[in-house]
Amino acid sequence: MASTWNTKIHGFFLLLATTVVSSLVFAHPIDAAGYTSAVRRVPVFRPSKWSLAHATFYGDETASATMGGACGYGNLFQNGYGTNTAALSTTLFNNGYSCGACFQIKCTNSPHCYSSYGSTPFITVTATNICPPNWSQDSNNGGWCNPPRSHFDMSKPAFMRIANWKAGIIPVMFRRVPCAPKGGIRFQFQGNGYWLLVYVMNVAGGGDIAQMWVKGSRTGWISMSHNWGASYQAFSSLGGQSLSFRVQSYSTKEIIYAMNVAPSNWNTGSTYKSNANFH
Repeated sequence: MASTWNTKIHGFFLLLATTVVSSLVFAHPIDAAGYTSAVRRVPVFRPSKWSLAHATFYGDETASATMGGACGYGNLFQNGYGTNTAALSTTLFNNGYSCGACFQIKCTNSPHCYSSYGSTPFITVTATNICPPNWSQDSNNGGWCNPPRSHFDMSKPAFMRIANWKAGIIPVMFRRVPCAPKGGIRFQFQGNGYWLLVYVMNVAGGGDIAQMWVKGSRTGWISMSHNWGASYQAFSSLGGQSLSFRVQSYSTKEIIYAMNVAPSNWNTGSTYKSNANFH
C-alpha cells in the first residue's frame, strides 16, 4: 500500500513540475546551425490608441539620407528596414528606448492628404533615428521636434505614401502597432576582446529593448548596459566562447532567451541570427 501511495505522490509532483515548466517555456526552435532559442509565455504587444502629431520628411526619393541614424541600424536596406522609416522627436525617442518601435501614421485635416475612396491611407514606419530639437526656431515654425512636441521626420518615400511632399509639414494621427519582421532577432557585434557592443535588430512585438544580458559558454548571465539607441555593451572578455542572450522588451517586459546565437569563433563586424523573437 505504501509503495502504491508513494508512486501516486511521485506521479503527482512530476505532473505538476511538467505543467510549470511548460507554462514558462513553450518553444525551443532550432535554427539551421543547430542552435536553440527558448521563449517565455507572456502577453503579446497590443496597438495603442490614436494620438495627434505632425510629420515632415528629410532626404530625397532615394532615402539615402536616412542611412545610419541614431539607433545604429546602419544600412537600412541591407538590414531589412527599407524606406518605411522615421526619425522621432525627443519626446517620442525616449533616449533611444523607442528604437525599433513601429508606428501607423495617417495624414489628417490637410488638403495635401492623399485619400482612397473617401478613406485616409496610413503607412507603418519603424523608428530608426532621432529628430533633434532646433532651439533657434519656434516650436510652431521650424522647431518641429522641440519638446514637448510629438513629431515624425519621415523618409521622403514614406511621407509621399500619405501626402503630397510639397506640403512640407502635415498634421497626422499615429499609434504604436506590433512590429512583424521576418525571422528572429539579429545581433550585430562590434567592440573588441574586452568590450562587446551589440546592435539589436529585427525585433518583433513592441520592437523595443529595455535590457539585455549575455552568457558565455564559460560564464553566468552578465548584465549589459545601454550604450545608445539599440545597442548594448558588456565589459567582459568573452572571446572563444559561444554566446547566448537574454532580452527584455521595453513595452511588454517580456523576456526571451536566444541560446547559442554566436559560435565560439564569433567575430566583431558580424551579424548573428536567432530564431527567438517577441510577439
